[in-house]
Amino acid sequence: MELKVYGIKNCNTMKKTFDFLEGEGIVYEFTDYKKSAPDAGLLVKFADKVGFEKLINKKGLTYRKLDGEEKTQLESEDSALALLSKKSSMIKRPILQFPDGEIMMGFDPEAIKEKIDSIDK
Repeated sequence: MELKVYGIKNCNTMKKTFDFLEGEGIVYEFTDYKKSAPDAGLLVKFADKVGFEKLINKKGLTYRKLDGEEKTQLESEDSALALLSKKSSMIKRPILQFPDGEIMMGFDPEAIKEKIDSIDK
């Protein structure tokens, strides 16, 4: 099983992630939310590992454009995950799923390398 990377291809943070992984020779499988929206099952798996609140990118344009009712939906896990599935640009990026099942969110080259090294041993 290889590293799985989830996000949006044209995101600057994703580009940094791809460059880093390729520079390190790390094999990965990429899922682009724009081409394949995440289903509820996948989001539930992520939420079980990191908490649904951490999946929400509150710094992005998609979040800032939400109306009050939609922001209220983000207060409960079920409605938040349903909204994230519809508005996948609002999911923090990248999400990395390692072969051991651990999830890491965001681009942290040192942490990624450390985790990959610990798996390879």
